[in-house]
Amino acid sequence: MIYLVGSGPGDPGLFTVKGAECMRRADVVVYDRLAPEALLAHARPEAELVYVGKKPGEPSMSQEEINALLVKLGRAEKTVVRLKGGDPYVFGRGGEEALALVEADLPFEVVPGVTSGIAAPAYAGIPVTHRGVSTSVAFITGHEDPTKGESDVDWGRLANGAETLVLYMGVGRLAVISAQLVAGGRSPETPVACIRWGTTSEQEMATGTLADIAERIEEANLKPPAITVVGDVVSLRDEGLDWFERKPLFGRRVVVTRARAQAGELSRKLEALGAEVYEFPTIEIVPPEDFAPLDTAIRDLDSFGWIVFTSVNGVEAFVERLKHYGLDLRAVPRRAKVAAIGLATAQKIEEVGLKVDITPEEYKAEALIEALANYSLEGKKVLIPRAKVAREVLPEKLRESGAEVVVPPAYESVPSSEGKGQLKKLLESGEIDCITFTASSTVENFVRAFGKEAGWLLSSTRAACIGPITAGTCRDHGLSVDVEADEYTIPGLVSAVVELLTANDIVKKSG
Repeated sequence: MIYLVGSGPGDPGLFTVKGAECMRRADVVVYDRLAPEALLAHARPEAELVYVGKKPGEPSMSQEEINALLVKLGRAEKTVVRLKGGDPYVFGRGGEEALALVEADLPFEVVPGVTSGIAAPAYAGIPVTHRGVSTSVAFITGHEDPTKGESDVDWGRLANGAETLVLYMGVGRLAVISAQLVAGGRSPETPVACIRWGTTSEQEMATGTLADIAERIEEANLKPPAITVVGDVVSLRDEGLDWFERKPLFGRRVVVTRARAQAGELSRKLEALGAEVYEFPTIEIVPPEDFAPLDTAIRDLDSFGWIVFTSVNGVEAFVERLKHYGLDLRAVPRRAKVAAIGLATAQKIEEVGLKVDITPEEYKAEALIEALANYSLEGKKVLIPRAKVAREVLPEKLRESGAEVVVPPAYESVPSSEGKGQLKKLLESGEIDCITFTASSTVENFVRAFGKEAGWLLSSTRAACIGPITAGTCRDHGLSVDVEADEYTIPGLVSAVVELLTANDIVKKSG
C-alpha cells in the first residue's frame, strides 16, 4: 500500500492521527522539504527514509522521478508513506502521483493534511472567511509550470471572483500579480498579508496593500515559502486575533535534553507557550545490568521501615519490577513510610497507589535528609530504589543516622547522542535560544557527547537548569548557567525559561 499523506503546514501538532498511524506502518517514508522533520519520529526505527528535496533553485528529484520511485517501491511490495507538505491534493502534485499509481495498478490511499492556505492565516490572526467581511475564498497557485509559456490563471477574472484570495507560493511574482488584480478591478488599497513559514517558530509576515505589498516584502526580505492573503479579512488581525505571535515564547527555539520517554511533559509545556522544541535526549533510561539486588530487596520488603524514592524513574522501575513477580503495591508493608524527594516524584507515587509521608519543601537530597531528621531511623531499614549511578549524600547521611540503607539499582541512565549532528549545526549557527538541563546526568552526557566543544557550542545560547545541583554540575564542567528554577520542578523550569527569554535583555550571547 502507498499512502499519500499530507504532513500539514509546519506545526507538527497539526499532523493527523491517521497520518501518524500510516507512518508507524511504513517500510519506506518518501518525504520532501516542506514536511516537518519532527514527523519522521513517527516512523519505525528500521524504516527507510528517502529525502526527495523539492527546494526551488536546488538539486532535487523531479516529479517524474518521484512517481517512478513510488511505483518501484510499490512493486517491491513495500508499505510506503509519501509524506508531502500541506495537503497532497492542494497544489501538492499528489494527483500526479496517484495517477501514476493507478497506471501501475498499485493500491493507494490519500490522507489529507491541514493546508497552509488555511493554517498560516489562522496562526497569523487572519480568518479567511468572516461574517460581514468575506463569504467566499479562492485558493490560487502563484507559481505555475514555467515551461507552459502562458499563465492558466485569469487574474482579471479572479480580481473580484472571491472576497478573499489565498495565493500559494508566488512571492517573487507578487508585483506582477498585484498589478493584474488592480487592472482587473480590485482596489489598490485592498489589504494584503504575506506569511512566511506559517505555524512555525520562524513565522514572520509583511503587510500592506496591493499597491505596496511587493515593496513591503522586499523591505522585510521575506523569502519563500510563504502564503499571501488578499482581502479585507487581513485587517481583522489588528483586532487582536494574532494569538500565536502573542505567546510568550513565540519565535524561540528551546532544546530539551531529557530522556525521550520523559521529555514529553517539558516539551508540551514549552510548545504550549509558543516555543519550537528540539528534543536531544542526552540520556536513555534502561533496565539495570543486574536485577539481583532489587529482586533481593523485593523478596525482603517486609523488613523495610522506609522506602525513599528520588525520581519518577525510580518509582516506575520499582513498580514494573513488582509486576514482573506478579505483585503490586500491596506487597509494601503497611507500617512502612514513604518519602519522595520532589513534587513530581510524590505525584507519581500517589498516582500508582501509595501514600507519601514526607516531601521536603526544597527538592534535593539535603532537604530530604533534614526532613527525615525528625524521625528516629536508628536500626531502621531504608530502601532507596534509584539509578545505578547517583549522588551518595543521601544514603551516607542516613547511615550516619543509624539506619541500614539498601540502595539497589532500579534502572540505569546511559548516554545517548541521538540527533547530535543536527543539534551541533543549530548551535553553531546560533539558532537555539535556550538549552534546558533537568538533571546532572543530562549535563554530563551532553559534555560527553560534544567533548571539548561543549562549552563553545553553548556560548551562543542560554542555559536553564532545574535547580542548584544541576547548575553546579554545569559549572563544574565549565558551562555557564543563565537561570536556575526557583522551584525544582518541570513547571518551575518552564517559568524560569519564560522569565529568561522574555526579559528586557533577550539578545543572544555573542560567541
